[in-house]
Amino acid sequence: MSVHQLNQKTDRENGPVRILRVDASAQGDGSTTRTLSDDLIARLKEIHGHATVTTRDLSQGLPVLDETWVSANSIEPDQRSDAQSSAIELSDRLIAEMQDADILVIGVPVYNFSVPAALKTWIDQVVRPRVTFRYTEAGPEGLLKGKKAYLVAASGGTAVGSEIDFATPYMRYILGFVGIEDVTVIAADRQMIDDTATAKAKAEISELAA
Repeated sequence: MSVHQLNQKTDRENGPVRILRVDASAQGDGSTTRTLSDDLIARLKEIHGHATVTTRDLSQGLPVLDETWVSANSIEPDQRSDAQSSAIELSDRLIAEMQDADILVIGVPVYNFSVPAALKTWIDQVVRPRVTFRYTEAGPEGLLKGKKAYLVAASGGTAVGSEIDFATPYMRYILGFVGIEDVTVIAADRQMIDDTATAKAKAEISELAA
């Protein structure tokens, strides 16, 4: 381990836990994933004593990838045109938020058996070769290792973890692909069928241990 890495590790141990919260629900105050994310972050603050929270709300959407973005992503930063640098600037900021975080809390409302379009666009912006993963002789390697992620899922009729849930397995795979393998799913699923679903998820959050 280099001196820089050692100092960085010591700074993280001595400082507050850094949480990145990602909201994807199109709903506001009525959103189950937003409410449960509030509860989860409050619990994480209890567990860790002190934490800072960066919030990224995707509900208004993000720019979809276009030809300029793709071309910028394929070359070194010092070779990019002004237009290419501008196109990929948001992606750089979103990735920096992930790199800086110790814990990710990601709201995953299940829309039509999968993730919302806004969340998929965020994924497209942050899964980048040579930045959040790289290809090696042994295969792809994630570069965001050593982080913890919570997926706060909610659905009306889809059972999380079932054969028709294409949201949480996908999110687990994506996070693992970029190196985040410690993933916990907290789900308030089948809410139109089970009126205790949210209460069960809240209980699960309250019972989280350090």
